[in-house]
Amino acid sequence: MAGIYIHIPFCRQACSYCNFHFSVSLKNKDAFVNALLKEIDLRKDYLAHEKIETIYFGGGTPSLLSSDEVNRIVEKLNAVFPVAPDAEITLEANPDDLTGLKIRELKATPVNRFSIGIQSFHDDDLHFLNRAHHSQQAESSVRLAQEAGFENITIDLIYGIPMKEQEAKGKRQEKNNSSFVPAKRGHSSFEYNLAKLAKLGIPHFSAYCLTIEPKTILEKMIREKKSPDVNEADAAHQFEMLMDFAEENGYEHYEISNFAKAGFYSRHNTSYWTGKKYLGLGPSAHSYDGVSRQWNIASNARYIQSLEKGELPFEKETLSENDRFNEYIMLSLRTKWGVDKKIMKQIFQEEKLKSFEKTVSNYLADDWLVCENEKITLSRKGKLIADRIISGLFET
Repeated sequence: MAGIYIHIPFCRQACSYCNFHFSVSLKNKDAFVNALLKEIDLRKDYLAHEKIETIYFGGGTPSLLSSDEVNRIVEKLNAVFPVAPDAEITLEANPDDLTGLKIRELKATPVNRFSIGIQSFHDDDLHFLNRAHHSQQAESSVRLAQEAGFENITIDLIYGIPMKEQEAKGKRQEKNNSSFVPAKRGHSSFEYNLAKLAKLGIPHFSAYCLTIEPKTILEKMIREKKSPDVNEADAAHQFEMLMDFAEENGYEHYEISNFAKAGFYSRHNTSYWTGKKYLGLGPSAHSYDGVSRQWNIASNARYIQSLEKGELPFEKETLSENDRFNEYIMLSLRTKWGVDKKIMKQIFQEEKLKSFEKTVSNYLADDWLVCENEKITLSRKGKLIADRIISGLFET
């Protein structure tokens, strides 16, 4: 079983934190769709005819596609690949695109799962992130999707957003009024987001710490002292709030950034974390066949021009044993299933296992990791420094 990812490289505007490949001009959208259909034909043998169990429209902003364009793409995939009848077909959407009419149109396509980029239910957060929607659209997009019959819905949230001005005022007021006790810096806003999530009854959500990526608007603003930086202590506290919320509201914390009610795991993303093969279509999209990785050129113009000639420019990397080992550690340890020592013994050389056992023992002794039935997982406190632990276990 395998998955297909489709990168839709268009957005209405640039979010301040985003470093993904996209264009804010839609003038080449028709040409892009035609090029994408040609790429599907060119890549028909990449997955060696394995059954496709998931299709994921990511971006960019896939909800900028019309329902006719979605249908054309899925019909082409069905014509070229053996797509399972019960395939999970996810479409990422921005709340401002999800009008009642748009949702009804998409309901008539094969799309059966929405991933809605809420990020926050607060207008000041959305303004800071330079999102195209406002808080009312964030809530109404979910309700409209539910009313249209979409049950499999996930939303994205961002935590660690720097302190807002009203909370700064609260801290100043605290100095002058001993009876005034404001929420911790930034936490009241995030607590509101979690309360709204619970009220809407959403079965899956992803929550990501705001990361300052190079060459983004936000990185420039922070560098020029026009914006506060992310406070690591605040972000860590909000992550703990997330874990408490999940436990109290029946969500399973099945991957470091993903939380689901029973039966609502993301099948597509889970396939990444469990090492299944996938094909990436569209500019900048990545593919993995179990032995190597390759990625398409990150240029809409060159992508379209090349495919008009029947060519596809991409780069390819054959994975070394160290690469495969590190990827297994990185992907597995992020999940509730963890690193399986029995699997490691089957696929890696004994010297790597000995090195791993020696390094991992320190994390186990300090309760950053837990080992049960030959499976190693992050402890609750280990999840707070997951990236540090994972990189510490890498082979160089």
